[in-house]
Amino acid sequence: MKLHLEAPTSQNMFSGYGPGYVSVNGTRHERSIVVMQDRLIADWAPASVDALGAEHLAPLAVLELEVILLGTGEKLRFPKPEVMRPIIDARIGFEVMDVPAAARTYNILLAEGRRVAAALLLGASDR
Repeated sequence: MKLHLEAPTSQNMFSGYGPGYVSVNGTRHERSIVVMQDRLIADWAPASVDALGAEHLAPLAVLELEVILLGTGEKLRFPKPEVMRPIIDARIGFEVMDVPAAARTYNILLAEGRRVAAALLLGASDR
């Protein structure tokens, strides 16, 4: 008997990534983006950790998510603690990692049925 894994087509999943881009369901994105199971926020305003403010995360804090993965570019960079305040106040788990790790982790958590978002900063290199 052959077993075939059928991926639901209605879910947003990462299908690839590389320096300065990610692909979601086969579509390439080169600007910062927030990816959730059933929606995308393309051209998300902050392009780097330095440009990220609490006002960018506040709209995510009301979406009843379990965890938010913050991808900070090609390298891991932690934002200032006050930037994460809306997520902390909403009691949502968060992890900060580089973009490739965030994309991989998002796909795993989504496959487990978790309410997850990946907020990825793609606009500026952190070299």
